[in-house]
Amino acid sequence: MEKYLQHPIFKVIAEIANLHSTEVYVIGGYVRDIFLQRPSKDIDIVVLGNGIDFAELIGVALKTKVAVFKNFGTAMLKFKDLEIEFVGARKESYRANSRKPIVENGTIEDDQLRRDFTINALAISLNKNNYSQLVDPFGGLKDLDGKLIKTPLDPEITFSDDPLRMLRAIRFASQLNFSIDQRSINAIKIQKDRINIVSKERVTDELNKIILSPRPSIGFNYLFDTGLLQLIFPQMYALYGVEIIQGKGHKDNFYHTLQVLDNICEVTDDLWIRWAAILHDIAKPPTKRFEVGHGWTFHGHEDKGARMVPQIFSQLKLPLHDKMKLVQKLVQLHLRPIVLAQEVVTDSAVRRLLFDAGEDIQALMILCNADITTKNEYKVKKYRNNFELVKQKLKDVEERDKIRNWQPPVTGDDIMRIFDLRAGKEVGVLKNAIREAILEGEITNTYDEALTFLIKKAREIGLTYSTK
Repeated sequence: MEKYLQHPIFKVIAEIANLHSTEVYVIGGYVRDIFLQRPSKDIDIVVLGNGIDFAELIGVALKTKVAVFKNFGTAMLKFKDLEIEFVGARKESYRANSRKPIVENGTIEDDQLRRDFTINALAISLNKNNYSQLVDPFGGLKDLDGKLIKTPLDPEITFSDDPLRMLRAIRFASQLNFSIDQRSINAIKIQKDRINIVSKERVTDELNKIILSPRPSIGFNYLFDTGLLQLIFPQMYALYGVEIIQGKGHKDNFYHTLQVLDNICEVTDDLWIRWAAILHDIAKPPTKRFEVGHGWTFHGHEDKGARMVPQIFSQLKLPLHDKMKLVQKLVQLHLRPIVLAQEVVTDSAVRRLLFDAGEDIQALMILCNADITTKNEYKVKKYRNNFELVKQKLKDVEERDKIRNWQPPVTGDDIMRIFDLRAGKEVGVLKNAIREAILEGEITNTYDEALTFLIKKAREIGLTYSTK
């Protein structure tokens, strides 16, 4: 194991531990990631004794500042490209209504026992008598090899003590493409209601990590199967199921959404575009109707979905700023390129799409490409080819007409000055007329043509041209 401790920080810690007769271990994620061959810059050091005092000794040796968090009994310092956290070995007990444990000093075995999963309970000794020896009392290395998420303790106790661990189990499974052992799955199903004592912020933090994993459907399938999804994100849970009337059914929008999400993850790691994939059909359940002679319809689901986005972001404590507005815009517009790909593409339709999407046109096209989930290879090829035509048309029209993030060449101030008007309805009517004329291709996007059109339009509604 010594080959895994090549960074000079470990020799420093070991020497000071020996000098002060203190027992110390590297533990947790850093050790796990050694065996997963993943780079890690966060090192957790567990100390048999006072972790803060030991951190101060390391800080003096390295001539670096130590940040102390007395409420948590931890200390942290930065050394080169690493963040190193120190904590005293401890054992924990929990009360039914809180995730905050009652903490006592403990042994290395006690500290490993309180860890969430066996793969996170691995430790490596930094002590002189057994330097670099792996301490693995719960078979964490075997579980890493078997790609399995298990708990050191009875999983019902582990998840009842700290219900956030249920989400962490699912998050690790999604990030690492591991399975969760059956006893743990059963325990999550039993303890799922305990998630209600966890803050929305912590829940959403884990949810975002699942969404950012290589294949988020792994995590969302676990969330669904254990019953957690219905509790933490009921709108997404409502997408599940197929209804059949008169022999006609619709696709299962839950599994369709997961496919769109996985598709989009192959081309972008942007969290908010991934959220748009999750929410693009979120309003299908409340807009679902069966029409005789037509079958199932979801009319206006894009509009209602866009209106649901702020509510869902607020509910999940996601940021209500420009990222929310991006998701809302993509949900609102997600059908537009698909419609263009199915029909003859007019310059006018392309201009309007560019105008409405602005700088987010590329994100919109990524979402729409991901939304093709049919298993009919002919349809897939047809849609993909048509999308390429739409993308080329978007490029051609943008280069020629400069519509993206476009502002009319004649402004409201210009209109008020030219016709000696105050701000009001007439100014809005004229601005809108110029915009429509440019989008329809009646005039080019230039000041001279817009001014000529403006004067003509103003005469039609009885306005007099000012010579001021």
